[in-house]
Order: sequence, then C-alpha cells, then structure tokens
Amino acid sequence: QVQLVESGGGSVQAGGSLRLSCAVSGDTYSSYCLAWFRQAPGKEREGLATLATGGGSTYYADSAKGRFTISQDNTKRNLYLQMNSLKPEDTAVYYCAAERAPCVLTMVALQYAYWGQGTQVTVSS
Repeated sequence: QVQLVESGGGSVQAGGSLRLSCAVSGDTYSSYCLAWFRQAPGKEREGLATLATGGGSTYYADSAKGRFTISQDNTKRNLYLQMNSLKPEDTAVYYCAAERAPCVLTMVALQYAYWGQGTQVTVSS
C-alpha cells in the first residue's frame, strides 16, 4: 500500500512555470512506476509523464514533451513535475499515480492502482 499527496498547484499566467510535488509514503521499499496525469473539466484523464523508481527510466506523452519534466529525489519518496511555458489549456487538476513493479511505463490510467487527491493548476491568459 502506498499513499500519494500532491502539492504545488496554483494560479499562474501564461508563459509561467510551476513545479508540482507528490509525496510518496507507505510501502516505499518496493519499486514503482510513478506518473502524472491531469484532468480538465469535461475531458478524460490524460497521462503526461511516467517514471520507474527502480531504474529512473521515463516516458512522456507528446503533449508533455519539451515543456514538462518528471523527476524524483534521492529518497525516491518525492516525485516532481516541472512545468514550463504554461498555456491556458494546461488548466486542469493534476494527479500523481503509482503502480507497484513489475509495471509498464504507460499513460493508461487503469494501469495505476494508487492515486493522490489532485492539485489544481490554473493558467490565465
């Protein structure tokens, strides 16, 4: 069992940056695939980036490449999403998700068993 708590959301103007954090607690001895998703009103949940805690491999959705960076700290208990050059269409609730290894670096939400409560990101023009 693992618990995820996101933070770092807020309001920012277009072109600005935000760094989201996800604190991972509980069974942190196992290896996981950790991911960031987002969901805008009226839209499906969208995968952005995923990272394997064991080896550090990453995978990005096309919508995130070049502007977003996923990373973890040395303790592997904190996951980050650095978001640059934000656009109004990036406005959404952002979620952290986890799946215990063995796992696949995937953007399919159903593949992740554990979810945080989400943090709101609002980008104004």
